[in-house]
Order: sequence, then structure tokens, then C-alpha cells
Amino acid sequence: MNKGGIGIGSASIVLVFAVLCLTIFSLITLVVGRNSYAIAESEVNLVVGYYEADTLAEYILAEILKAGSTPDAVHGVEIGAGWDSELEIPVASYICPISDNKELYVKLAIDGDRVDIISWQMMDVGDWMLDDSLGVWIGDVVFGDITDMWLDE
Repeated sequence: MNKGGIGIGSASIVLVFAVLCLTIFSLITLVVGRNSYAIAESEVNLVVGYYEADTLAEYILAEILKAGSTPDAVHGVEIGAGWDSELEIPVASYICPISDNKELYVKLAIDGDRVDIISWQMMDVGDWMLDDSLGVWIGDVVFGDITDMWLDE
């Protein structure tokens, strides 16, 4: 005798499908959570490194003000002294490390007892390489090098 409706087999298939979907979604959530945590951790390290470098730069600035001249090094950081031809004043500059690929660059204008900050900025360190491994498609021609993109008109 044939009963109409949904049988036990159909319900099992739907249940297995639902469990499979929930498992896949939970794995995706876990991977996204771990990636977000890694990004947040690297951001925390960058912020902590910046404030440590900023504190060191402030300490060096205070030592320069206290000394009244530009010392060669303060707290292990070398200080470069020179002349700025644009501003026509003596300048001092130094670099405080933040991380492996960032540093805090400070440039000061020294005019007697007065010290003005010319530059106080975070800069990238290291080599930057252009990735031109993918061909650029312009119309019917594919160029392998980004410098070949300019076409003669």
C-alpha cells in the first residue's frame, strides 16, 4: 500500500542538508573571525609601536631643548644635523622605529633657543615592488608590462 506525502527518507535528506549548511556557515564564520582577529592584532601592534616611537621622539626633542644644541645621539637614536637651504636655518632630524616596515621621521628647525617642528610623520620603510605579473588588456592587445600601457596616438 502506497502512502502519499513526505516519507522518512525525504526528511533525512533535508536534515542532512540543513546540518551540512550549518556546518559550512560555522566554518566560514570561524575563518572570518580568525582573519579579523589577526588584522586587529596587527593594528594593535602598530598603534602601540607608534606611541612608543612618539614617546621616544618627544624625549629626544626634550633633550635637544635642554641641551641647547644638537647632540649626536640620544637614547640610542642618531640625530643628524644640517642646514636647510629652503628655510635657511639649521635643522636636526632623527628616525624612531615603529615596526619592521614603519618608522617615525622627525625634522626640527633649530633657531637659537627655539625649536620648531617641520615634520613629524610615520613613513613606510623597505622596498616596494610593482606587481606587473598580470597582463593588462587594452582593446585587442595584451601588454605584459605596465610601462607598455601608453599607446602612440
